[in-house]
Amino acid sequence: MKTSLEEAREQTHKDTVNVLQNIIEKNYDAEKGYKKAMTDAKTPALKNFLKEQALQRSHFATAIDKELRQLGEAPKESGSVTGSLHRAWIDIKSSLTGDDDEAVLEEVIRGEKASVDEYQDVIKNNTLEPHINSVLESQLRDIQRTLGRVKTLEDIA
Repeated sequence: MKTSLEEAREQTHKDTVNVLQNIIEKNYDAEKGYKKAMTDAKTPALKNFLKEQALQRSHFATAIDKELRQLGEAPKESGSVTGSLHRAWIDIKSSLTGDDDEAVLEEVIRGEKASVDEYQDVIKNNTLEPHINSVLESQLRDIQRTLGRVKTLEDIA
């Protein structure tokens, strides 16, 4: 029979793994979303920005992958069904709006706002190891900076 402390540790481990699996999946979705947006963008500057963001999300996923492996868990290897459906929606929307850069930027802003909300929720509502919390907080700051850059790009577009 397990002690209360052992049960609490097991539950904390499970909760941490679930949080990280969800975050890695969202980063795979974001990376694919940026790559998709890159194909829709018209201007070279926007294409380059989107390429940088796809690479950033790949780095985020790699960092989360490392944390999961250190916990003895196998990370998810792909995005979500919801992410695939969102990209399909973007395809439909793009065909209706003429693939203009402003529409691409609007979708990027929407996605980044959702990422900020999700990271803030995870950090606020979960008790995570300090080093894992630090990784997530760093990624959150990077997403917030990206959101600021996108809003500036939108003003230019």
